Amino acid sequence: MRRAVCPGSFDPVTNGHLDIIGRASMLFDEVVVGVGVNKSKSQVRLFTADERMDMLREVCADFPNVSVAGFEGLLTSFCQANDIHSIVKGLRAVSDFDYELQMAQMNSSLVPGLETVFVPTSPEYSFLASSLVKEVAMFGGDVSALVPPLVLDRLTARLAERAREEGTS
Repeated sequence: MRRAVCPGSFDPVTNGHLDIIGRASMLFDEVVVGVGVNKSKSQVRLFTADERMDMLREVCADFPNVSVAGFEGLLTSFCQANDIHSIVKGLRAVSDFDYELQMAQMNSSLVPGLETVFVPTSPEYSFLASSLVKEVAMFGGDVSALVPPLVLDRLTARLAERAREEGTS
């Protein structure tokens, strides 16, 4: 069985993420969406890991061979523990390739035989990043075409909740 992981922080999951996950689901027998805690990212998370995994489970429900799991630590350790031999990464631009190639080479040096498959993002999502979605939404911009409806609802509610908290502080 060919198993792959699509790793990320998914804060929040975007239509670009779903594009890559869906395409990976056609290439592999089973795809695990790995929700990681990246301590090197300086961004403050809007959603907890459990909330992100719940959203992913709901928006990936149409892909019967896709599951969602959380992990901490090295992606390579997660792959070894789950008998996964392929990592699927979406590439938006050349700058993504530079970074992801280094990661792929590091991962294969840590776990020989662990392969990274690069999938170019569909053109309509080539600019899309969770951090941009959050920033635009925080300033009242329309992100409805960039995230699934369920995610839009939760994003809107979370930002309203944060605004109320900041107003009372």
